[in-house]
Amino acid sequence: MKTSGNTIFISGGSAGIGLAIAKKLSAAGNKIIINGRNEERLQSALKELDNAIAIKGDLSLQSDRINIAAQLKSNHPDLNIIINNAGAAFINDLSDINNNSAEKAYLEINTNYISVIDFTALTLPLLLQQAEAAIINISSIAVFRSNKYLPTYSASKAALHSYTQGLRDTFAENDKLNIYEVYPPLVNTEFSAEIGGANGIPPSEVADELFTALENNQFEVPVGDSKKIHQLVVPVSEK
Repeated sequence: MKTSGNTIFISGGSAGIGLAIAKKLSAAGNKIIINGRNEERLQSALKELDNAIAIKGDLSLQSDRINIAAQLKSNHPDLNIIINNAGAAFINDLSDINNNSAEKAYLEINTNYISVIDFTALTLPLLLQQAEAAIINISSIAVFRSNKYLPTYSASKAALHSYTQGLRDTFAENDKLNIYEVYPPLVNTEFSAEIGGANGIPPSEVADELFTALENNQFEVPVGDSKKIHQLVVPVSEK
């Protein structure tokens, strides 16, 4: 996969892993479109990027997904990479009957799984028009093993993982469309602060690993501690 000259949409691109990926790909000579819900944060992120614009919107809402996909089709017909990075996560104590466990799970499944399926379907016709295209889903080390702190988040990422595998199989014979999955471990971002993110790897490490994977057409992209588990569960393969 070429690593420059692409037009790339990154959801959740105003901070954390999304912004780190945006910086890496912007510096490599790509046109970047970042998405997020907060206009102030988007504008702040743009100051750190070259050749980038922002589209505000909440991809967990179907109306926003439809609107953003329409904007991409009209204003960015050369779009050839989408990075589904926006996510939701909650510490969810299943032993606490007053915890609203199902409500938290619904928000996670909607953002981390359902919205990805819908937004991918909305942008797929445009991607399929390109000479070379990619869909990059940011999943998690949590797809391999849940825990008592993030049981429903882990389940939502496991669902995303399963969907990504199915999507890759669906387009296995299409040499123009590649499906990547990135498995970050704990990353030091505001998103993960509640679960000890300060002990995690820098988001730039995720961006570096993704960039190398793009260069090498490596569609499975374990990062950091995820590599140990991934090697046992899902050997790195080209497709």
